[in-house]
Amino acid sequence: MAQNKITILVVEDEVDFRTIMTFWLESKGYSVITASDGRAGVEMVKEKNPDVVFLDLNMFGMDGVEAFKNIRKFNQEIPVIIISAHIGTPRAKEVMSLGVSGIFSKEEDFEKGFALLEIALKGNKKLKGRI
Repeated sequence: MAQNKITILVVEDEVDFRTIMTFWLESKGYSVITASDGRAGVEMVKEKNPDVVFLDLNMFGMDGVEAFKNIRKFNQEIPVIIISAHIGTPRAKEVMSLGVSGIFSKEEDFEKGFALLEIALKGNKKLKGRI
């Protein structure tokens, strides 16, 4: 996968989880960029144009729902996978209804996140021929 240079943006305010997720994705051969809050994540999507975004739902300032809505204002195609410790909350249900590519619970094994990532990558039109 490394030769394809698939870039994943991880937007997560918890440093430990962001670090572990970055390490795990890099170990799978992906290029990873990170942001520590929703506002910075939106800017990273504009500036770096990643292939997929893992977006934390609950963050201070701009949360995942607001960040997702802002991303969709200028990029309708990028797959966004929501990360949350509480996937049954009203906010999680709200963001699912907005058309995210999936939701990954922080309590689940990373292989579940990898499965969501693979589905998102296969459905990403701009990656046809790269994966």
